[in-house]
Amino acid sequence: MAIPKIANYSLTDAATLPVNKVNWTINPAKAVLLIHDMQHYFVDFYQRDAEPMASLLRNIQLLKSACKAAGIPVVYTAQPGDQRPQDRALLTDFWGTGLRADTALTDIVADLAPQADDIQYTKWRYSAFKRTPLLDTMQTQGRDQLIVCGVYAHIGILATSLDAFMFDIKPIVVADAVADFSLQDQQMALKYIAQRCGYIETLTTTLAQLNARPRRLSLEALQQDLADILQIAVAEIEPDENLMYLGLDSIRVMSLLENWRSRGAKITFLDLAEATTLNQWWKIIAASMQQTTVVEA
Repeated sequence: MAIPKIANYSLTDAATLPVNKVNWTINPAKAVLLIHDMQHYFVDFYQRDAEPMASLLRNIQLLKSACKAAGIPVVYTAQPGDQRPQDRALLTDFWGTGLRADTALTDIVADLAPQADDIQYTKWRYSAFKRTPLLDTMQTQGRDQLIVCGVYAHIGILATSLDAFMFDIKPIVVADAVADFSLQDQQMALKYIAQRCGYIETLTTTLAQLNARPRRLSLEALQQDLADILQIAVAEIEPDENLMYLGLDSIRVMSLLENWRSRGAKITFLDLAEATTLNQWWKIIAASMQQTTVVEA
């Protein structure tokens, strides 16, 4: 059975928030953004210049931009073309043989094309965790929040959210940055996630959370980022204390480096490795940006 042509429906109506059982807040030091299956093949079942797709593309662009500004890594999933029968397996019984190996079908749509520092995983099953390095990558980086957007809500996004929950990763699905076969399918998926495995939030609130984070690099901003990634109080970080005594390791340093570079710091891992205190780090970062006070990202 092929995917049916999808009738237009209001993304605003579909994104009406269900009742959440949890109240999770995005922590950029702990989060990853997943842009799920936004390939031409799947997007082309919609009318691109009508709802919900017109709003979906715009909303994912806004979400990605805010995540990158906050130092959150961006991951894409994309199904391959001409899958071997043994790779596709039971998917064939439900959906047929899948995509042809044609970039006009398999590529991510141009509006959302991955950038050089984004990651793209080959997608083999409904869940983005199946046969991909996503879980290992997140655990290695100490990240336990997955912000999810894309298509289709009641299939891959629901399955990915369930898997995330069972791997002790918090799925945060942005209600008006996902779309589905129909209004009813989307509402069903969001309600299930909200009640059983994740958290549903609007794009407006998500952007407000992300934009409320310090956009400027300062000694105080670095101190807050360290507290977030170490999961301790800001007051526990003394500017002249050896950071290794707080449990900071190379994996967390790499996450911090990615965050700070996205906000304008021109530094490398070796630059930070030569220093041991927060004050020393700030001097190196400020010098790299040719300023000694607060630096605009």
